[in-house]
Amino acid sequence: EKLTLISAGIFFLVGLLSGVWKYKQIMASEAGQAHPYVDICHRAALLYAFASILLLKFLEISQLSDTLELLAVAAPLFYFAMAILTYAIHGFLKDTDNQLRAPFNLGKLSMPRASISIFMWTLIAAEIGGFLVLFYGVLVEIF
Repeated sequence: EKLTLISAGIFFLVGLLSGVWKYKQIMASEAGQAHPYVDICHRAALLYAFASILLLKFLEISQLSDTLELLAVAAPLFYFAMAILTYAIHGFLKDTDNQLRAPFNLGKLSMPRASISIFMWTLIAAEIGGFLVLFYGVLVEIF
């Protein structure tokens, strides 16, 4: 439970701070827009903060083993954090407007297509799988 609360707090704070970053870029831009990944970072951090609270609520209801629940909640939280970090890096470096379109660059580093694919599929498995475990724990308690 502490992990989800701390994560929610960090994600929300990052969302608020990246909102200031977004505002500064909007005000400095002739088009009145921030870099796409500054915008994505801001929105994702806020959404992941609330997603963390949702995970916390499911965790409170679920009565599965502590180890299983820790793994089920840590996996999505890790990938939420990695996504926000990646968005912030792309926003800071202004190196792409679509991280899933070739060429796959992170600043001056070129990323192989396979690494992007592996990251995305493990993210999908961790986020959906972790939630499904907690959801199962909730359903067991309800029924």
